[in-house]
Amino acid sequence: MRQLIFVACVCLVIGCATTEDTSMKVNLLNGTWTPIKQEIGGKELPVVAFKNQKLIISDSSYIFSAESVDKGTVKYKGLQMDIFGKEGVNSGKHFTAIYKLENEYLTICYNLSGNAYPETFETKGKPMYFLSVFKKK
Repeated sequence: MRQLIFVACVCLVIGCATTEDTSMKVNLLNGTWTPIKQEIGGKELPVVAFKNQKLIISDSSYIFSAESVDKGTVKYKGLQMDIFGKEGVNSGKHFTAIYKLENEYLTICYNLSGNAYPETFETKGKPMYFLSVFKKK
């Protein structure tokens, strides 16, 4: 019986032990991102419309530079985002979004009405859905 308890305790200790410091995880979304593709309501925007834009993410803060500068906060839940504008033209607005990170590309599909999260990265037939694909600098 003692051996069984000892083995169970050893297994428990090994199972709970980790060398990873989760407080030191780097937010992989942090950095400067430039758009390489954008679409709204299923219609692709021309490159000239976004060639001077950039998105800077730093943990739960963002700065988006386009014709003007927007600043705000982002809350993450799984692969969903809640984006809250604090300064700029989107001040006081709440956008919902989903995102995926593949290699050095960040794809975000925004619901500009903010009333529900997009279920896919498809904007066709959805005039309030905006998709942007970013490349990390």
